[in-house]
Amino acid sequence: MLHVDPIFAATSAPPPFTVGAVLTETRLDSWLALGLVLAAGLYLYGVYRLRLRGDRWPIARTVFFLGPGLGGIALVTVSGLHAYDTALLSVHMIQHMVLSMVAPIFLALGAPMTLALRTLPVGPRKRLLAIVHSRVARVYSFPLVAFAIFVVNPFVLYFSDLYRYTLEHAWAHELVHAHFIMTGCVFFWPLLGLDPLPGRWPYPARALLMLLSVPFHTVLGLTIMQSSTLFGGDWYPSLNLGWVDPWEDQVVAGGILWAGGEFVSVTMLAVLVVQWVKQSEREARRVDRELDRQEARERAADAAPA
Repeated sequence: MLHVDPIFAATSAPPPFTVGAVLTETRLDSWLALGLVLAAGLYLYGVYRLRLRGDRWPIARTVFFLGPGLGGIALVTVSGLHAYDTALLSVHMIQHMVLSMVAPIFLALGAPMTLALRTLPVGPRKRLLAIVHSRVARVYSFPLVAFAIFVVNPFVLYFSDLYRYTLEHAWAHELVHAHFIMTGCVFFWPLLGLDPLPGRWPYPARALLMLLSVPFHTVLGLTIMQSSTLFGGDWYPSLNLGWVDPWEDQVVAGGILWAGGEFVSVTMLAVLVVQWVKQSEREARRVDRELDRQEARERAADAAPA
């Protein structure tokens, strides 16, 4: 997609943003749609393989991965929202929130890596473990590195000419979507994910890092709301959309990022605390079982004839 002039924008502008328009603009021919179908098929095949051999797989993990995980990505990229992601900054911010904060969380809770390790043959399983424990994976999954990437990326995107470039070039815009997903996975997988990852921090440190991420979305959202310049330069005014004011839409976009970021961060902090409590309960039960076995051995030793 090249630079849009006013004449071209007027002829290619999307219809007013309504629920009906979102439904009618749905597309299923993108590379991302194909990737989502492939990921869902592989996941379900893994679950099927486990059941064939009599192993169980928690239903909640499947629901998380397919529903808010892959389904969340589809909702903001395959549905009719895609027709507005370069016309409304507010729609782009909804995509930003879902792709970088909502979907990656539920993908992590779906534990796809654990499923793969339990179903793959020996050779591919060893290669997957080698990738997981590689130096590159260790660096990018280290919580402080992941935190820095997660926090800095939005500022680099929106406060440079890069954002305007993604509006003018469709391939760059699609690449940003993929980048949002990967950034969210890198940040949330070590914090909330159920898969075995190297160098995972204890729960108190993870909770602190999650808490520290909250102010950055607030700052970014408020900055966008109070900005005296339009993001993307003259891109949005050049579209000549008579049914929306670019300035008002930018305020809405900042509000979405501010409120949505805080809501998701606080909610996920609560999820992390629940995981922490459950892990503590499992550890307590393990200690109790070990104490019971120790007491049984001592009683057996005392009862043995001298």
